[in-house]
Amino acid sequence: MDIRPIHTDEDNAAALRRIEALWGAESGTPDSDELDILIALVAHYEQARWPTPKPGRPAEFLRAFMALSDRTQGELATLLGSKSRASEILNGKRDFTVEQIRLLCHRWGVPADCLIGELQTA
Repeated sequence: MDIRPIHTDEDNAAALRRIEALWGAESGTPDSDELDILIALVAHYEQARWPTPKPGRPAEFLRAFMALSDRTQGELATLLGSKSRASEILNGKRDFTVEQIRLLCHRWGVPADCLIGELQTA
């Protein structure tokens, strides 16, 4: 097992090739251990190299999510049971309820943490 830190995109590509070769290794073997370590190293490098942007306001995130998944405001209105409610949410005039967040997570696969706004402190 020759494991080194990942410093460059080339190092990352080599680690990904090795991960592919080790994929499916039997649990508890040296190959499985190497696979686990390489996956952690790649995840660390890729998060540092290409960080996931923090979502903006929940309504902005939902609009972007809908655009990427070819969802319409009409579909949102059907899911939420109200055209006006869908419009108010998308325009940032109304916050999501817990039930609406649950629906969006369960039915559309929207990450819950992206629908929860920042804590407002006085």
